[in-house]
Amino acid sequence: MQVLAEDVRLDPVWRRAEPYMRARKNDVHIPLSFHWCRRLLAKHPEADAEICLLAILLHDIGWFAIDMDEIVAQGFRSENFLTSDVRYRHEAEGVRLAREVLADCGYGDNVIGAVCEIIDGHDTRPEPHHLNDRIVRDADKLWRYEVAGIAVAVDWFGITPSAYADQIEGELARFETEAGRAMAEAELAVTRDRLMLHVI
Repeated sequence: MQVLAEDVRLDPVWRRAEPYMRARKNDVHIPLSFHWCRRLLAKHPEADAEICLLAILLHDIGWFAIDMDEIVAQGFRSENFLTSDVRYRHEAEGVRLAREVLADCGYGDNVIGAVCEIIDGHDTRPEPHHLNDRIVRDADKLWRYEVAGIAVAVDWFGITPSAYADQIEGELARFETEAGRAMAEAELAVTRDRLMLHVI
């Protein structure tokens, strides 16, 4: 991946947030989602790249404050896992930690407020607030369509790669942008081929 100047400027945020990424495979999920966010921003130059990149970088660090067994039981395997208590808690903790990280890195109240507005409800809020929010929500989903995303998710959900690929294919309508949906469809086709899902 080409390193852009804007990415280098975010290095202090990555370093400050790194301890919170050692939970729930966020040290895999967040960098991959960051990559997808950059691709979506290339399709939407009217969006605020700084806000989107900071939000995707920090959106899931709140999982650090929740026990992994609780995350799996309530956040992935319960009947209403998308609206489970741990989903709301990780958003609230994410806002709290993001405020600390961004303040420590010298960001002002306007940036902190815009980033935290996206983090708060990124999984549970029915509708996005604006384009920046839509981009972050799509970037958060897109990693699931990669080989790495499926490899991680099958353990969380306790299902086969083929079953998970079918599940996320059925969720394509949830994408907020046409670009995100197209990227997901294309990536899933590649993933199905690489994982031999037509056979196993």
